[in-house]
Amino acid sequence: MDILKIGVGPHPKPWPTDLKYDLNLLELGDKRNVLDKYRYWTVEAIKEDLDKSRVSLHVAIENFQHDLNIGTIVRAANAFNVETVHIIGKRHWNRRGAMVTDRYMNIVNYQTVEEFVKIMQNEARHIIAIDIIDGAAPLSETILPKKTVLVFGGEGPGLSEEMQKAAEKTVMIEQFGSTRSVNVGVAAGIAMYAWLQQNVLNIKE
Repeated sequence: MDILKIGVGPHPKPWPTDLKYDLNLLELGDKRNVLDKYRYWTVEAIKEDLDKSRVSLHVAIENFQHDLNIGTIVRAANAFNVETVHIIGKRHWNRRGAMVTDRYMNIVNYQTVEEFVKIMQNEARHIIAIDIIDGAAPLSETILPKKTVLVFGGEGPGLSEEMQKAAEKTVMIEQFGSTRSVNVGVAAGIAMYAWLQQNVLNIKE
């Protein structure tokens, strides 16, 4: 059985001379998981191009327990090209799940919830918490404003009490099986896509 080829090989000569191209990638090939339009581009050039078309959505993640799901959330944020990812708590996080997509993102770190909330309020950004707790509004019935930051807690403990109090609204993803909650990385992807449906894709029921 043939082995599936990943990426592309060395670029045929003559090589393009635009500064956005990485000379090492041109010579050795590009095995990264990127769109074809970004083949052989430098990381900086890709990020600069993405910055031109980012959606206004922000995502925030509480990192008090070094949650392994943060990388998954960052990867989803990259897929939807969100404007900024905010990480609250520990500065270091497990990047394995991000599959190096964090290199293309705008990531801001905060030591405390208070610091994060103050910045969001100064930017007049709606803080919408995603958690399955009593009193949470169903996602399917919730209007997500264009200038929103979706906030996610750790797998297991969920959002901190301080963040729940700071949020303008807490939203839950409706479920129909036996488990109490979906994985936070999965929940993040669902919530981000719901925002896109309302504010970018304009999908109507």
